[in-house]
Amino acid sequence: MILKWSLALAGACLLFSLPGAAQTPREARGAPMGQFDFYVLALSWSPGYCEASGRKSRQCDSGSGLSFVVHGLWPQKEQGYPSFCEPNGRFVPSSVLTEAKGLFPEDNLARYQWRKHGTCTGESPSGYFNAVQRAKERVRVPDSFKAMGDRSKVLPSEIEQAFMSVNPGLRRDMIAVSCGRRIFQEVRICLDKDLRNFRQCPEVDRDGCRAGEIAVPAVR
Repeated sequence: MILKWSLALAGACLLFSLPGAAQTPREARGAPMGQFDFYVLALSWSPGYCEASGRKSRQCDSGSGLSFVVHGLWPQKEQGYPSFCEPNGRFVPSSVLTEAKGLFPEDNLARYQWRKHGTCTGESPSGYFNAVQRAKERVRVPDSFKAMGDRSKVLPSEIEQAFMSVNPGLRRDMIAVSCGRRIFQEVRICLDKDLRNFRQCPEVDRDGCRAGEIAVPAVR
């Protein structure tokens, strides 16, 4: 029994020491509001996100025409991230959702992102959605994605390079690509708390896609 336990422990240690082995950042539910180091802007490639996740929603309807959409703006710490910082989730007024219309692909996603991540910023719902808008405007999407028609296969590093080429100051240790089932799902870009500049985020970078070539589904 001791031998089996020792072998299992050694195997686990080897897994986490292998080059490229991703480690999921720790979630701190109910953390104090406003205590974080930087932001991550998550932009989902809607066709890939829908295909990999198997979600059934208006975002994933055929003919939606959605390409990159805002998944969320996430407050992060150097290690781990806070979530659900307000126990009651703090209600989002309908007037605020109206102002934020079109920022997220669906109102339900906007509400959820506010509850899980927005409550940790120390901002009001309106303030959080304004921050999401500013972050979205700060990041330029490469034209190559806007014109993409057919399903393609690329390396995650090529997606990162495409974003770096049109966003001065953005480096590889400031961006990560997310994938599932070898399908491109999302790009995550790290920004200072004032949303003016890109910044390093080693933990986010390490958690990125470690697959070889991944599929980039065409816009539906």
